[in-house]
Amino acid sequence: MKRQSGPFMTIIFACALALTAAFAPSSAALAQDKTLKLVALGDSLTAGYNLPEAAAFPVVLEKALKAKGYKVEIANAGVSGDTSSGGLDRLDWSIPDGTDGVIVELGANDMLRGLDPAGTRKNIETIVERLKARNIPVMLAGMYASRNLGEAYIQKFDTIYSDIAKKHDLVLYPFFLDGIAGERSLNLPDGLHPTAKGVETIVERILPSVESFLARLTQR
Repeated sequence: MKRQSGPFMTIIFACALALTAAFAPSSAALAQDKTLKLVALGDSLTAGYNLPEAAAFPVVLEKALKAKGYKVEIANAGVSGDTSSGGLDRLDWSIPDGTDGVIVELGANDMLRGLDPAGTRKNIETIVERLKARNIPVMLAGMYASRNLGEAYIQKFDTIYSDIAKKHDLVLYPFFLDGIAGERSLNLPDGLHPTAKGVETIVERILPSVESFLARLTQR
């Protein structure tokens, strides 16, 4: 077999470097000296509505992070049908002492029920403030309003998460359903909840933001 050289080998070498970089542990993962205990506080999108337990967002996210070298445990504190008010009501017993960080994914049901965005904003900010008072960092997973709710409602709702994240210096993933909203093949027949493949897509897209969040936790 003829030995390859020149441009061909250069391309192979570049590909190998790219693969190595993709699967190598990040600096944040390498800096960890303990297992980080996270809680995903959310609604059915977190809970894994109509999916096997192993296909729920917190489980899939934990698996993806471990594959990248992170030492993490992510508790599933998702409750189907929960509003931001419900999440606030159960906050203390959903987030145990010793939690290193919380990913908050709430507000979709407020929007679907047409609840006043001002109330949603107040509830989510109160969740953030109460966790900060316990010295527990927060990452926000945001939501966008359905485009059929009217411009005024959309403007009030869509700014909730970015405003709170900016005010409290939080890591923000703007739209939890990015990449799967409106994609029939990635949603259950109800068109609202992701399939197992849909959850994998969510995790793939949110992963860089979660890694940024973990980097903050390791620097505390």
